[in-house]
Amino acid sequence: MIRPVFTEIALFLVPFLVYAVFLWATRAGMLDRAAWSPTRLAWLLIAALSLMLGSFVMLAEFGGAPAGSTYVPAHVDDGRLRPGVTK
Repeated sequence: MIRPVFTEIALFLVPFLVYAVFLWATRAGMLDRAAWSPTRLAWLLIAALSLMLGSFVMLAEFGGAPAGSTYVPAHVDDGRLRPGVTK
């Protein structure tokens, strides 16, 4: 469960990191307040949220069990714990 959370956080941070690398590569002041104007931050936020939304859609569409499958929960057979499976 922690991997999808870290994936979403990473996808959210990508636009900000790319912009910081761009500022560093162009020798602009990365810590200069003018480089991080509210308008520019709003566009970066929109890009970050779009990436997160896209990854949520991809995860919902292509992740998980196939359609029509049945989940058999974990159970004990002959004193042995059997993990849950999707059939």
